[in-house]
Amino acid sequence: MAGHSHWAGIKHKKAALDAKRGKLWSKLARNIIMAAKNGGGDPDTNLALRYAIDKAKDANMPKDTIEKAVKKGTGDLEGVNYEEVLYEGYGNDGVAIMCEVLTDNRNRTASELRKIFDKKGGSLGSSGCVAWMFTKKGLFTIKEVDGITEDRIMEVALEAGADDVEQMGDTFEVTCSVEAFNDVKQAFSENSIETEVSEFTQIPSNTVTLDEAGSKKILNLMEELEDQDDVQNVCGNFDIPEDIIAKISS
Repeated sequence: MAGHSHWAGIKHKKAALDAKRGKLWSKLARNIIMAAKNGGGDPDTNLALRYAIDKAKDANMPKDTIEKAVKKGTGDLEGVNYEEVLYEGYGNDGVAIMCEVLTDNRNRTASELRKIFDKKGGSLGSSGCVAWMFTKKGLFTIKEVDGITEDRIMEVALEAGADDVEQMGDTFEVTCSVEAFNDVKQAFSENSIETEVSEFTQIPSNTVTLDEAGSKKILNLMEELEDQDDVQNVCGNFDIPEDIIAKISS
C-alpha cells in the first residue's frame, strides 16, 4: 500500500484521540485563519477556506470556534500572525519527508523538527531537496462495502474530474487535482458514497519499499512529526507491503 494512502488511514484513526487532547482543533483553527487571511472570509469564493472549515466540522469543532478563527484570519479579531513554511528532510532508508507547517516562529519550529528527525535516525534537509518528488493532489479513500462497486466509484469519480481510482486491499483510493477536489467530494456525497479520508496530500512520483523494521521506524517518525504543534500535514514517499501493514497493525 502506498505511503500516502495508509498514512492517511492511520491519521484518520488517530483523529479522535487528537481531538480529545485539543491538539487537532488547534491545528485546524490555524488552517482556517491562514485560509481566511490569504483568500478572504467567504467560503463560497475561497475554496481553501471551505476545505478548512469542512475539515473542522468533520472534527466536531464548535461553530463559534470556527467563526472566531475566520475573523482572526480576516483581521476582524486580533490573532497570532502565522506563516506557511515547507520543511523537507529524510527518514530512515532514504525516505523523502515533507512537513507542511503554519508557524509564528520559524526558528523554533525548525529547531524542534530537526530534533525529531535526528532522534529518529533521519535528517532535516535544505529547501527543495525532496519537494520535486511530490505533487499536491486531493485524496479520498472509500472502504469496500456491499452495494458500492468499483465500477460505480470509478464512474462517479471520473465524471466529477478525478484522475485515478485504485483498489488497495479493501479500500478504494481516489486521487484528483486540487481544482477538482470539491467537485469530486460533492459527487461522492450526492451519490451516498461515504469517504473515510478526504484531504489534500502530497503524492510522490516514486516510492521506497520498506521491510518490517524500516516500516516501524518510518511510522514512528511520521507520528512524532505529526504531533508537533506547528505541523499541519506530513507526507513521505514510502511504501509498506500489505502483509507488513497487517502484521504491525495487529
